[in-house]
Amino acid sequence: MKHSRQFMVQALLMGAISILMRGIGVSFQIYIVSRIGASSAGLSALIGGVFGFAVTLALSGIQLGCTRLVSEGIGTGDGVRIRHTLLCALLYALFFGTLSASLLCALSGPIAQHALQHAQAAVPLRIMALSLPAMAVSSCLSGYFVAVRRVYKSSLIQVGEQLWRILLTVYLFRGVQEPSPALALTLLARADSLSCITAALSMGALFLLDRRRHAAEYPTPTSPVRPRSVARHLLAVTLPVAVSAYARSGLISLEHLLIPIGLSQYGQAESAALASYGALQSMALPVVLFPAALPAAFANLLIPEITESHVRGEMPRIRQMIRRVLSLSLLFSIGIFGIMLGYADLLGEVLYHNVEAAHFIRLLAPLIPIMYLDSAVDAMLKGLGQQVSSMGINIVDASLSVLLVWLLVPRLGIYGYLITICITELFNTTLSILRVLRVSRVRIQPLRWALMPSLSALGASFLTHALLRIPSAAAATTEKKIAILTVGIVFTLAGYLLLCRVSGALRRQDVRWLIGLFRRDAAPAPECVQKKQVIFGQRLDEREKSEYNRGNVPATAQKREVT
Repeated sequence: MKHSRQFMVQALLMGAISILMRGIGVSFQIYIVSRIGASSAGLSALIGGVFGFAVTLALSGIQLGCTRLVSEGIGTGDGVRIRHTLLCALLYALFFGTLSASLLCALSGPIAQHALQHAQAAVPLRIMALSLPAMAVSSCLSGYFVAVRRVYKSSLIQVGEQLWRILLTVYLFRGVQEPSPALALTLLARADSLSCITAALSMGALFLLDRRRHAAEYPTPTSPVRPRSVARHLLAVTLPVAVSAYARSGLISLEHLLIPIGLSQYGQAESAALASYGALQSMALPVVLFPAALPAAFANLLIPEITESHVRGEMPRIRQMIRRVLSLSLLFSIGIFGIMLGYADLLGEVLYHNVEAAHFIRLLAPLIPIMYLDSAVDAMLKGLGQQVSSMGINIVDASLSVLLVWLLVPRLGIYGYLITICITELFNTTLSILRVLRVSRVRIQPLRWALMPSLSALGASFLTHALLRIPSAAAATTEKKIAILTVGIVFTLAGYLLLCRVSGALRRQDVRWLIGLFRRDAAPAPECVQKKQVIFGQRLDEREKSEYNRGNVPATAQKREVT
C-alpha cells in the first residue's frame, strides 16, 4: 500500500502538471490561430509533421532506454551500472541530436520546395533544427528522472519551458498586426528553438544537483560492470524503438503531406484545404487530447514500475497493476467521451468561435477511450520488454494509415481522414491489448470496464442536457456559454460517477483502494502478500483468488505460511 500510495501521488502530481501544460498549450494555440489564421495554422501543422520526423531521429528512443536501464540498475542495487548508463545515454543523445539537426538543415530547402510546396517553410525548418540536440539531451535526462521517481523535477522544467515559449512568442509578435505566413512561421520557430535550448540547460543543471544530492543512494556492487556491456544493452533497448519510431514517424509525415494533396484532388481550393486541415489538426485534436495528460502521466510512470517487477519476476504484482490501469483508464476516458460528445458545440464556440472545429470534436469523441487506452497499453508493452512487438504494431498501423489517406481523402475529403483515424486507432489499440493480455495472462471484464461506464456516460450527458437546457444556449452570450459549459461539465461528471457506482462499474472496494492510497495511517499489507510463493505456489480456489484481487490476503494463505 505504501508503494502504491507513492506511485499514485507521483502520478497525480505529474498528471496535474501535464494538464496544466496542456491547458496552457491549448490556450496558446487559440492565441496563435487568432493571430495567424486557420490557413497559416494548417501550414504550421504541415511543418510540424516534417519536423516531427527530425525529432524522432534526434530522440531515437533514448528516454525509454535510459528509463529501463536505470530502473534495472535500481532493481539490482547496481550503482556502477546506473553511472555507465547515464554516460552512454548522454553520448547517444548528443550523437543522434546532432545528426538530425545536420540533416534537417541540409535538406530544409528541398523539403520546403518539393514536399511542402511552400518555399517560405525552409527558414523555419533551419531555425527549429538548432533545438534538436537540446531536445535529445532533455529527453535522456527526463528518462532518468522517471526511473528514479522524481518526475516532478523534469515536469517543472517542462512547465517552465512552455511558459518561456509563450512569453517569447508574445514578445516576438508584439507590434506585428497582420504577419505574413513566412514571418509568422519564422517567429514561431525562433520561440520554439530558444525555449528548447533554455529547457535543456535547466534540465542539465537540475540533473547535476540531483546526482550530487543522491550520490550515495545506490550501493556499488563487488563485481564491476563494463561500459561496453551497458552500451550494448542500451542499444538493444533503444534501436528497436528507434527503428519503429523512424518508420512510423516517416509514414506519418508522408500522411500529413498527402492530406492537402488529397483535399485538393477532392475539389477544395488550397486555402480551404489548409483551413479544414488546420481546424481538425490544430483545433479539434488538441481539445480532444487535452484530458489525456492524466492517463499519460500514469503510463510514463508504469514503465519503471513494470520493469522493476519484471526483472524480479513479480508477475502477480504486474497482473494486478495491469488490471487496475486498464479499468481506471477506461473509467476515466469514457467519462471524458461523454463530456466531449455532449458539449462539442459549446467547446468549439467558446474556444475557437469555429463551427467546423466543434463538428470535428463531436466526431472524434467516440475515439477517446481508444486513444487514451493506447498510451497506457503501449507503456505496459515497453515495461514488459515487448518493444519489438510494439515496433511491429506501430509500423503496420502507420502503413495502413498512409494507404487509407491515399485511397480515401481524394474521394471523401476531410471525412476520409477522419475514417482513417478511426480505423488505425482501433487497429493499433486492439493488437496492443491482445499482446499485453497474452504476455501477462490477465483476463479482462468488458461488461464492467467498458459497457456499464459507456451507458453511464451517455445517461449522465443526456440528463444534464435536459436539466440545463443546453440546446437553447446556442444564442446566449459568450459569458453565459462559459458558465453553462462549466456547470454542465461538473454535473455530468457527478452524474457519471453516481451512475457508475449504481451500475457496479465503480465498486466499493475500488473506492476504498483509492481512498487508502491517500491515507497516511493505512495499514501495510501483510508480509505474505510480498511472498508470491506462499500464495501462488499452491493452488487457490476461486473465492481466495477473488479476495486476493480485492487486496485482501485469504486466511488460508496466512495459515499456509505458518504451516
